[in-house]
Amino acid sequence: MQLPPEDRTLSPYTGYTRAHWEAAADALLAAVEPYATEDRALYHLPGDRQSWSGRLSDGLEGYARTLLLAALRQDGPALERYADGLAAGVSGVWPRIEDRSQPLVEAASIAFALRITKPLLWDRLGDAVRQRAAAWLGDALTAQAWPCNWELFPVTVAGFLASTGYEPDASRKAIDRGLERIEQWYVGEGWYTDGDGRKFDYYNGWAMHLYPVLHAWLAQDDQLADLYGGRLSRHLEDYARLFGADGAPMHQGRSLTYRFATTAPLWLGALTGHTPLAPGETRRLASGALKYFLDRGAVDSHGLLTLGWHGPDPAVLQGYSGPASPYWASKGFLGLLLPADHEVWTAVEEPGPAERTDAVTSITAPNWLLQSTSSDGLVRLHNHGSEDVRYDPYYTRLAYSTVTEPSPSYDNSVLVNGDPSRTEIVPLGVGEGWVASRHTAAAGARVTSLVLARGAVEVRAFRVDGAAEGTAVRITGWSTRDGVSSELLPAVGLEPSGAELAGTLGPGPSLFVALARLTAVRNPGDLAETASVEFTGGDEFQVTWAEGEVTRVRMDAERIAVF
Repeated sequence: MQLPPEDRTLSPYTGYTRAHWEAAADALLAAVEPYATEDRALYHLPGDRQSWSGRLSDGLEGYARTLLLAALRQDGPALERYADGLAAGVSGVWPRIEDRSQPLVEAASIAFALRITKPLLWDRLGDAVRQRAAAWLGDALTAQAWPCNWELFPVTVAGFLASTGYEPDASRKAIDRGLERIEQWYVGEGWYTDGDGRKFDYYNGWAMHLYPVLHAWLAQDDQLADLYGGRLSRHLEDYARLFGADGAPMHQGRSLTYRFATTAPLWLGALTGHTPLAPGETRRLASGALKYFLDRGAVDSHGLLTLGWHGPDPAVLQGYSGPASPYWASKGFLGLLLPADHEVWTAVEEPGPAERTDAVTSITAPNWLLQSTSSDGLVRLHNHGSEDVRYDPYYTRLAYSTVTEPSPSYDNSVLVNGDPSRTEIVPLGVGEGWVASRHTAAAGARVTSLVLARGAVEVRAFRVDGAAEGTAVRITGWSTRDGVSSELLPAVGLEPSGAELAGTLGPGPSLFVALARLTAVRNPGDLAETASVEFTGGDEFQVTWAEGEVTRVRMDAERIAVF
């Protein structure tokens, strides 16, 4: 992908300005155009992968998600081509929107695109085409959604249809129904779970916040804007901390192939005025993520976004991932709706949280602890509250980072009798420098887990109950990649066993403690000298840090005390 020369005047960190975002959008749009069908209603991108929804639905996905990019770019000539495709699509080419079907997802992208380009696209269509398009979209008003972020797709479609005067009563009912549903999943402090349970990931930003805030903004509904905008602003306080200094988003959760869609809530805050972030910080974080992926092979030699993370990578895909799925990255271009003279585009970039200082940040709602170090720009997420067994290992590992990915060998896990299961996660609290949880392991064993974090150092402690005496326990640490080192040392009840630590359960509850570190700093010093751990009897141990401070911990089967 050819972009303009990097500009270090306003962009000392990334070199990216609005011109780079525009050029990236133009290049992505140009690259997909050869793969449109003759009537332009479908975009069949190359490759032998097909989603579980089938080729026709995948072709609609290609149309809808690249239309979204053209709409955000406000690209008139491209939109004319998409107008032709719309006319053909609603005349019998596209599959109908049915209960829990993929076209419901794509209808939301189409409706939003039509709404923000109304003078450029919708208003130029003939009456007959508009009527057929409204009828096709109208099925979304009554289609049953999966009980998760999908509930917001009918809201988005209904918002557009209501703005055109189409079935106002049905549109209002669809909007009210969807917004009422997501209230069940709002857990406070700017966080939603994506449906029932404790499913916390990037869907908070690119779905759960995105659609309600955009709906309120476009509808000019001040009451809803205050509600959803306030939640977004609070969320961004935490969200900004999930990006490494190199621009990498946290490698956790599903649908990671959407890549720089992670920037959508950053732009959304600036677009609607609901953000705690300075303009220069918003652009630095967003441009950092775009640059991170473009520099690492996200776009192939044909200019197409690949199915993967950096380059192609089937490990990050789900059954619903089709050839055009990565183009939900189009959401990341939401900032192009800001005028060129907006302060987000004209301010000098400011460093993000991971660059400013070392920090250990408690996030109460998902029961996460974020640990970042400015010396190497790494961010680590200690997960003691997010669980979605459908997409393990991207939810149930003990820790994730901006520089590692879950490994097939079960990194950041506790294996009881060789079984890495971590289900029924119960948060036990998060505080200053610590986070804890309890989960069910093999054969019904219960594992109480705690991590203490300081700088790049972690003290990981595990209490295991309910398993037979003599049962083997193994502890694993971080996976590694070039330029990053991972260390794991025994402290209480463990012995080295290759790259892992091993222990054995006693006649009652057993305590195991380890030191861990993930760092990109050269010669970081001896991990064993950063902290010493002493078992003080019963359920208690204490940590003496290199600076001389002492942290005492009590771990029983029901609660944690750190003092």
